[in-house]
Amino acid sequence: MVFGPPAFAEGTDPASADWLTPALTYDGSALGNLRGGGRTGSAYGGNLHLKLTTHGEALGWPGTSAFVDVLTIHGGRPSRFVGDAQGVSNIEGPTGTQVEEFWVQHNFKGSSGSLLLGIYDLNSEFYRLAAAGLIDRAVIFRLYAGQRGVAGRFKAGRYEIAAPATPRQILETLVKGAADELVAVTIPEGKNLVEIAEILEAAGIAGKAEVILRATDATFVAGLGLPGASLEGYLFPDTYKLRPRTPAARALIPMVRRHRQVFDELRAAHAKGVQDLRKTLSFDDAQIVTLASIVEKETGQPQERPRIAQVFLNRLRFPTFKPKLLQTDPTITYGCTIGQPRSSACLKWDGRIRRIQLEDRENPYNTYTHEGLPPGPIANPGRAALEAVMAPDHTPYLYFVSKNDGTHYFSKTVAEHTAAVVKYQRGGKAFGP
Repeated sequence: MVFGPPAFAEGTDPASADWLTPALTYDGSALGNLRGGGRTGSAYGGNLHLKLTTHGEALGWPGTSAFVDVLTIHGGRPSRFVGDAQGVSNIEGPTGTQVEEFWVQHNFKGSSGSLLLGIYDLNSEFYRLAAAGLIDRAVIFRLYAGQRGVAGRFKAGRYEIAAPATPRQILETLVKGAADELVAVTIPEGKNLVEIAEILEAAGIAGKAEVILRATDATFVAGLGLPGASLEGYLFPDTYKLRPRTPAARALIPMVRRHRQVFDELRAAHAKGVQDLRKTLSFDDAQIVTLASIVEKETGQPQERPRIAQVFLNRLRFPTFKPKLLQTDPTITYGCTIGQPRSSACLKWDGRIRRIQLEDRENPYNTYTHEGLPPGPIANPGRAALEAVMAPDHTPYLYFVSKNDGTHYFSKTVAEHTAAVVKYQRGGKAFGP
């Protein structure tokens, strides 16, 4: 049994803000707002109309389900509804919007009673305990935990709880916490989101398909305050300690948070450079990340990154350099292997860039046929690549070619670049007439 953060934890941390506020009406009359295990006034038998609305950064809710546990209290004692009122409702729509409505049919056994309501994420500890048969009613256990002042103190982890166990024993176990089973996962610089999904799956953290689905969920991306339709470029390369069988969202959020932390540090340290990018090229943060991802894929040499970044910036800035084509191979590769939809030329991709891919205008990532930056990042850049774009080396180079030793030769003119290509790529054999 694996538990995540408490289902109703409040706070600004998106990973822990998984809570809902239900609006409750009874036969059309408002009974007030509740939050997990709250109460309303008395009511007679009839139709209970339950409307769920998300509030705050309720990450992980869109597209998932909530478990609803409802019962009545008569004279201080719990009494089930006739037919046992429980239900499951799909939670859809972005944060702050009304989601699916549903009706719970019930009849009171007495003349009136107070209504108790519990709404739980299907990943929450309350639902899992009930589903495992360790507790009878999630709402009663939630109230019991609240009365003992520990409802918000459960620790995430993997638990083995032997049945039968008393509610007190279960609470003590959850508050004490399970032994950590954290797995150290290293995300290298320059990996794209598909490669990161493969790394997470190989480490037993989350399935590849689930990670890709979440990382390309536009609603999830927007909920994190990021532009675009995917997390490409924002999964910061670093070593993370994650729990096995973690929901994809909770595996991805720390990477996004780390990216934001590093990016903010660099932006503060290189404020003048960032301002210059905005002034001369109208670059926003997303375009800085996109160019940094290209720099990351072009070289593994930290000392070269500021110069390679400068080459691309010079191509975009110099009025004499036309057309403003970045002409970088990794963008073609990304468009043919990761980007969607694939062009007809990319459907013929065999692992190497051919003339048909170089001349492909259908591939929006092809910087040989499209001026300026590609539509978005082509990898996830690290600190050095991001810093290289914010603080390039201010050299006048416009071209570079691999020297086949992990480094590059930089040139200012076409003639100089052609000579370097002949020397380093053609073994001294000149181009034909």
